[in-house]
Amino acid sequence: MSDADGKLGNTVRWVVMGVSGCGKSTVGQALAHELGVPFVEGDQFHPAANVAKMSAGIALDDHDRAGWLETLQGRIGEARARGAGLVVSCSALKRRYRDLLRQGDPALRFVHLDGPRELIAGRMRARAGHYMPPALLESQLRDLEALQADEAGVVLDIGIAPAEQVARILGCGAVTGA
Repeated sequence: MSDADGKLGNTVRWVVMGVSGCGKSTVGQALAHELGVPFVEGDQFHPAANVAKMSAGIALDDHDRAGWLETLQGRIGEARARGAGLVVSCSALKRRYRDLLRQGDPALRFVHLDGPRELIAGRMRARAGHYMPPALLESQLRDLEALQADEAGVVLDIGIAPAEQVARILGCGAVTGA
């Protein structure tokens, strides 16, 4: 399928977004598998200085995130230039961050994984070996700007099983808005 026929196909580029601990990697990997496209784990592209800062419990600011977002934008743009599908996990907390990512592909679609603070905090505490401490959840929730009606994508409840989330994404086709 192609983007031109208005149906979900393997040439669509997706960003699975939300705060740390919402399930971006799990859902992103499953979506990429179902679509038969590459998955890009956005966290792997943070520079060492960002990882050190977060590991120390210091929230990133717009300046810290700029180069990281530009790198992910480049990956999205490369996939678009090849006419290839791609799934990227990226917090994409602010509208301007998503706008920057969309510069790589104006047709980029977003999956905003959303849920209660308590559930997310519990997931973060249960993770072993992740550099993002649960103490930074509050800063991410403060920065989070929900997907807006004019942004192509879907908002999903994180209380739903990942397989069901993927099924809903695949069923949404060209859904625009939240």
